[in-house]
Amino acid sequence: MLRRLLTLGFVAACALLLWGDQARGGSRHIRPIGMDGDGGGYVNIIVREVKVAPIRARIGDAITIEMVVEDVGDLAPFNADVDVYANGKVVARKLATYGYGGDGGRIQRHTFRWDTHGCQPGEYRIRGEAFVWNDASPFDNDLAVPQPLILLPPGMPFPGGAKDGGEAIARDPRYKPAARAPAEEATPSPGMGGY
Repeated sequence: MLRRLLTLGFVAACALLLWGDQARGGSRHIRPIGMDGDGGGYVNIIVREVKVAPIRARIGDAITIEMVVEDVGDLAPFNADVDVYANGKVVARKLATYGYGGDGGRIQRHTFRWDTHGCQPGEYRIRGEAFVWNDASPFDNDLAVPQPLILLPPGMPFPGGAKDGGEAIARDPRYKPAARAPAEEATPSPGMGGY
């Protein structure tokens, strides 16, 4: 009887220790390497913009998805998965490193190309997501494009007589992108793939 009571007490103590550690965000989470020495750090990334072009395309076309992700946390380095979803399925992914650089270097732009060979015709809802454990505000880690991507077989007309092309943008209302000068967009910098 005493042996059963001791075993029950030991199991209950272990369960409480494990549950308590998880309840405070303990060992079941991957934590970034922080500058404060405890492996922590304030992590907060925000998906600011998702742009899809063309929004009307044919099967076999490459769809370009551009995402703007801002790191507003500490300068503690961490990795995050940056994903593009079409109707809930991941169609493009990359691993991005955040936490380096000072003020002004906190915005990253990611460009994805989705090859639509083998896809079914129809409407596709596009959503961009940047996921990291222990994010301070996980509610702003994804952004869905409100207009669906229309994908049709070659030769089939688009509804309403629309032409191929177009673009759709979802933007965080708190994000105010800096205006670029027309000359800056037209002429790439030397060494940046232009000259």
